[in-house]
Amino acid sequence: MPSRIAEPRPDATAALATYGSGRRSAALGLLAASHPLPAAAVTLFAAALTAAVGRGLPGAAATVGAVAAGQLSVGWCNDRADLRRDLAAGRRNKPLAAGAVRPRTVTCAAGLALLLCVPLSLAAGLAAGAAHLVAVAAAWAYNLRLKRTAASWLPYALAFGLLPAFVTLGLPGAPWPPPWLTAGAALLGTAAHFANVLPDIEDDLATGVTGLPQRLGARRSASVAALLAVGSTAALVVGPPGPVTAYGWALLAITAATAVLVVRSPAGPLPFLAVMGLAGADVALLVVQLRG
Repeated sequence: MPSRIAEPRPDATAALATYGSGRRSAALGLLAASHPLPAAAVTLFAAALTAAVGRGLPGAAATVGAVAAGQLSVGWCNDRADLRRDLAAGRRNKPLAAGAVRPRTVTCAAGLALLLCVPLSLAAGLAAGAAHLVAVAAAWAYNLRLKRTAASWLPYALAFGLLPAFVTLGLPGAPWPPPWLTAGAALLGTAAHFANVLPDIEDDLATGVTGLPQRLGARRSASVAALLAVGSTAALVVGPPGPVTAYGWALLAITAATAVLVVRSPAGPLPFLAVMGLAGADVALLVVQLRG
């Protein structure tokens, strides 16, 4: 006679459902704490560059994986370092401040992602790996100290400026990227910094975060972000040898128009989303140029 399997009691079933729901909520909270939009944008930028320069599949996978791991570590480090300030400012949209994920979980995730980033970076070669690890170190330095100083823009310029080098130094002969590409990436990263902090400037000042955008104020920081975005697009449009394409001129005009919009509407998420949109258009131009 087959044995009967006891069905779980209602209270046990409810407990299991609650446990599963809690696990899903914690996983979603951990994902949100990684700053998924900027992390995905930078990773896609690296993937596009890698495809444009013709890296083989193993090297491309390691490069993209290293960038993804580095970005995750930076995002988790950022939210963990900002926990006290987020609580003081009442930022319930932050997963840690809202209690959606435990601080220890985020700390462990940041450390594990950073550890994974090291071998993946070095898999591209010593020079390429060193360039990427310096970029990641700059981002961690921003999270832990430099975001409260007038040099808050410097880690963004350095990290984004080194991203093309991470891709090209992994090629045979380990070539450095052309100066216009490095300049365009550095300017774009710095523009993202100024645009990203605009909605939180008042809360940042109240909690002791006095980076350069906070010192300049929302209006002037929006103007700086706009000028940097235009400069980045100009470097990518005019820098490469040969005539400027119709797409390049159109992109430059769109960037200038978007810059005016950012200066006129510095509040809210619009400036950062505008810079991210321009970054996508810049990457499309860059892929066409490098493949050509």
